[in-house]
This record gives sequence, C-alpha cells and structure tokens, in this order.
Amino acid sequence: MKKQSFLLLLLVAATIFGFVRCNKDDNNKQKARVELRLTDGPADYDAVLIDVQQVEINTEAGWQTFPVLHPGVYDLLQLNNGLDTLLCNSELPVGNISQIRLVLGSNNSIVVNGVSHPLQTPSAQQSGLKINIHQTLEAGMVYKIWLDFDAGKSIVEQGNGGYLLKPVIRGYTELTNGIISGTIQPVVALPVVYALQNSDTLATAIPNASGYFKFCGLPAGSYTIAIVPSVPNFSPLIIPNVTVTFGVANDLGILTILP
Repeated sequence: MKKQSFLLLLLVAATIFGFVRCNKDDNNKQKARVELRLTDGPADYDAVLIDVQQVEINTEAGWQTFPVLHPGVYDLLQLNNGLDTLLCNSELPVGNISQIRLVLGSNNSIVVNGVSHPLQTPSAQQSGLKINIHQTLEAGMVYKIWLDFDAGKSIVEQGNGGYLLKPVIRGYTELTNGIISGTIQPVVALPVVYALQNSDTLATAIPNASGYFKFCGLPAGSYTIAIVPSVPNFSPLIIPNVTVTFGVANDLGILTILP
C-alpha cells in the first residue's frame, strides 16, 4: 500500500512538473525579441544632445514599457551615415505593434560654434513623441526597429537666440529599410547629398571624413541623388534613376565631383 501511494505521489509530481514546464515553454513561444535602435540624419551643428528616458510600444495588449538600456543623453550627430546605437533589447508579446512612444527628459541641448544652448522640449517631456510603426511580431523571432531622429529638421532657431526641439522622427524596420550608399571624392568639396523623389527631398546626408555617406530607411522606388558641394569651385553632380529595393543595398561606389 505504501509503495502504491509513493508511486502515485511520483506520478502526480511528474504531471505537475510537466504541466508547469509546458506552460513555461508555451509562454516563451508567445514572445518575440525586439531591438530598438536610434539613428540620425545630419545637421550643421557641433552636437545635438537628446535625453532619452523611456520608451513605450503600443501592442495589441496596450502600451508596454520598453526598458532603455542606458537612459540619458545621446549625441545624435554621432549616429549618421548608417551608424546607430541600441536603445532597447527586450521581449514583447506576439501580435501587431502600431506605435512607439519616445519620452525625453529635460537635459536636452545643442552646441553651436562651441557654445552650448538648452533645447526646449515641452511636448516631449509631458506625453512622449509618438512614431508610427507597423510590424507583426511572431513567436521566437528577433526584430530590429530603427528610430531615425532627423536633427536638421528638428531644431528651430528662435528670434531671441534660443533653440526649440520639435522632433521629426520616422521609424523603419528591416522589411522597410531601403539603402543607398557611396563615397564622394574629393572630400575638400564639402558635399551635401540629397535623395530626391518627385522633386521632394526625402533624406539628406553629410559624408564623413573619408567621403562615405549612407541613406537608410528609404521607401522602395526610384530616386535622384544630388551631390551639392559647399565649395564654389566644384560643380554639383546629379545621378538619376537610382533604384531602391528592400533587402538590397545600392552602393554607388566612388563618385567624383569635378571642378
């Protein structure tokens, strides 16, 4: 009798353990990992310093807090031409996500000609900046989402000499990441690169010290790339019919500006 009771106890324990393990495995299968990265378009300042404190993502279950790995100040101008930094890396429930909310702190500033100025950001501090992003998360998958913070369009110089931050941010994923890159020579021409579509400027790039530039997150389609030197002795270079296809990086190679 004691032996039968002991065997019955083992059977019950094994059943409970299996049930708990099954539930744990099922819960793990209902999660997807999301990497949220911050990147930027160029701007003609020494630094644009943004105080990122919190990220929230709108899922089918409502708004979920997405922990920032290193809350604090990020220099946006260090994050252009394809460079980015990891803001968040965590699991979310499977299903559709529709919006991301970026909440900034009060320690935002801009450096112009070596002088630091505070950036006023009232709306960002109160309710957060909402960015539309549409992605279906599937169990066990890893997703990368970029927040492209356009520093050049986000800074408004006020009449009193102050600066206002009115953030212009777009989100894109690996499925909507159109890429155009190239290297411009000579770099002494100080070129600015524009990605144009139907006469509209969709993106701007300032090449790095070696002349390299990279556009990310472009919608699929045909573009005109305009390279405009800042030095008057050089002529602009216009490249029409540059195709962007998702999943394919279009490298234009070395582009030479002539005097």
